[in-house]
Amino acid sequence: MINPVERYFHYLTVEKGLSANTVESYRRDIRRLSTFLGHSEASLTEISKSDILAYLDHLRSDGCQPSTLARHIAAVRGLCRFMLLEGLISEDPVENLSAPKGWKRIPRVLGTEDVATLLSIPEGGGLSLRDRAILEIMYSSGLRASEVVSIKTGDINFEAGFITVTGKGSRQRVVPVHEAALCTIKKYSEESRPALLKHRTSPYLFLAKGGKPMTRQRLWQLIKKYSRVLSGGVSPHTLRHCFASHLLDGGADLRALQKMLGHRDISTTQIYTKVTPDRLKKVHKLHHPRG
Repeated sequence: MINPVERYFHYLTVEKGLSANTVESYRRDIRRLSTFLGHSEASLTEISKSDILAYLDHLRSDGCQPSTLARHIAAVRGLCRFMLLEGLISEDPVENLSAPKGWKRIPRVLGTEDVATLLSIPEGGGLSLRDRAILEIMYSSGLRASEVVSIKTGDINFEAGFITVTGKGSRQRVVPVHEAALCTIKKYSEESRPALLKHRTSPYLFLAKGGKPMTRQRLWQLIKKYSRVLSGGVSPHTLRHCFASHLLDGGADLRALQKMLGHRDISTTQIYTKVTPDRLKKVHKLHHPRG
């Protein structure tokens, strides 16, 4: 008989339609919980609220960031709700358990000059042209790393200036692409991509050596490589944060931004409305009579 945890993952994949990456993240979190408690996954039906609180305290002491803690809570909450629905437990041990305070902190955002510096670093053809095309579309359209490596050649409409993105839960959305990004992508498609393919075929836009699809791990590596000229850490998600924050600074509508980012809940998008010192100064200068 399939243990309840495997049934849960099957439920997430087949009925909830979550992506393989999300399911795998939840799988790692549940496995870590099971290891901490010294239980087999099949015996997680006996988990208690005190077990979960002890586990979260362990994660905090281990240096887990609030956002990581929130994800662990989401994974455990989902499992417990599934077991409750299946009649495997009689009470929900995570009922009324809230996410850690402060997990919706203001994300790091680069200034427009720093973004311009980052985009200008990859120069030349070949892999440098590919890398620049990747950086351009991440900032132009606010894509997640997993969405970038999943782009297929037919997803971009060069004439209309938009891309069809397949996001979390295989949900699709249409996002505009800046003209500069389109030009770089078109140049990469015509000059560098055929050399990477070497007479092979692939539906994926961004390729690694040998014509294989770009991986998320490789994407992280190239972001780290090019961001060395900037102070502080930069991740693929940093460019997504920059996309969102810079659009809001320019007067974009929050609902439109929600659609472009692919957020189900607008409360997730509202993190970008947190008031930063630069935004305060801009508002003061614009609206105060002595600004």
